[in-house]
Formats: sequence, C-alpha cells, structure tokens
Amino acid sequence: LSYFSIEVSACKQDLHSGGFGGSIYEPLADVMWMLAQLADSDGTILIDGIHDLVAKVTVEERKLYDSIDFDQEAFKRTIGAKKLSRSSKSEILMNLWRYPSLSIHGVEGAFDGQGPKTIIPAKVTGKFSLRLVPNMDGETVEKLVLSYLDRLWEKRGSPNAYRAYQNYTGRYWLTDFKHPHYQCGARAIKRVFGVAPDYTREGCSIPITLTFEELTGKNVMLLPIGAGDDMAHSQNEKLNVKNYIMGTKMLAAYLLELGSL
Repeated sequence: LSYFSIEVSACKQDLHSGGFGGSIYEPLADVMWMLAQLADSDGTILIDGIHDLVAKVTVEERKLYDSIDFDQEAFKRTIGAKKLSRSSKSEILMNLWRYPSLSIHGVEGAFDGQGPKTIIPAKVTGKFSLRLVPNMDGETVEKLVLSYLDRLWEKRGSPNAYRAYQNYTGRYWLTDFKHPHYQCGARAIKRVFGVAPDYTREGCSIPITLTFEELTGKNVMLLPIGAGDDMAHSQNEKLNVKNYIMGTKMLAAYLLELGSL
C-alpha cells in the first residue's frame, strides 16, 4: 500500500460563504477536482505509468481464478452494492486481489457533520491510497503519482498553496502456495471443514509477513479462519464464533499435518 495526501490552502482562517463566497479560489474545490482525476468511474487508475509496473498475467495463473468458488450476486448482496465494477468472475477477483486499486479515503479539514454548514474551509487535505501488487515498488509509484499530481495542479491553474506527498508505503508480499506448508494447510482445512480450499490473494496490508519471511528465510503462510462478510475496519466488524472454534481445530489439524512431513 502507498498512501498519499493532497494539501491545499487559500487563506489564514475559515470563511463564511455568505460573506466571502465568489471572492477567492476555494481549496476544497481544488482538492475535489484533483481527486476526481485519479481514476475513472469504474475504478480504472488514470495515473500514467502505473499499469506498466504490474506483472503480466500468465495462462496458468488465469486458470486459477476460473476455478475459484465465487458467487458475484451473493458478493454484491453482502456489501449492498448496486453494481460491480467488472462483469466476469475472474475479472472481479483479479481486480480485488491481483491488480492495483486506487481508493479515496476522505478530506481532512472539510465539514463532515450532519445538516447544512456555510463555511469555506481555509485548508483541506485529500487522502487516497494505491494497492501495490507484483512488481510495483513504492519508490517508483511515489515518483509517478507525485509527478501526475504536479501536472494536474499546473493544469488546474489555482493560485492557492499546494503540496502533495506520500505518507507511507509498504511492499507487496507474494509467496509460493505450492510449498509443503500450504499443502498441509489445505489438508487441515479439508479435514475440519470438509471442503478443499481455494487459493486466494488479498488486498489487505500485513507487512509483518514480509518481515518474517526475510528474517527467517522460510516460507510464510496465512491460514485464514474469518468469513468473507467479516467487514474488516468497517461498521459491525465481526468474527463468527463458529469460525473461531473451527479455526482452533484447523490449527491443531495443521500442526498434525506438519508433523507428518
């Protein structure tokens, strides 16, 4: 993940729109315009050079997505979406896991409470992030993003003070799912849950996995026990009691399988 901010300021304090509207270049309008140029309506990233960094999809890899058990309609109902950004199962899964994505997270300094408010904020900061995937590196992404933002700002032609910067970046992690650890995990899941697992990727940031792998020189495996509707970092985040109990059994089964190697 690479996280970025766009900071724009116009004056020394917030102003009342009734008294000052129409007399200044409003920073919130600048930031909203900038954020709107980052991706199109279906989420396709518009930043020059980003897609050139992504590893090409192989024929073998593409076949993996075709075999994954995934119900698009059930997924759409679970999150309450009107429409998904891609039409086929494999395209949705690759957009979720395999390709970079750009998400806008908010605007600091702008009014976000209930009801009307007639203040022009003096300074606002737009926030967005990019998911990094193989073979993207944070340093190159930073250069591409900031260069793109600088060109946008020049095109905008606003006299306001502008600053764009990267808050932080973390490297992607990808490992060998054909390693014996993963085969043990697959057998443990089959033993406890009664079904063979799908091998998936994930867009979450778990930097400790890469640290473990580099420090130990060993294969690292993520053995999940959560459900697809746990809604991590969102409202009503949960972990089903059944998944917790079955997860403890699965860990025991995994250790049993590991001991047989």
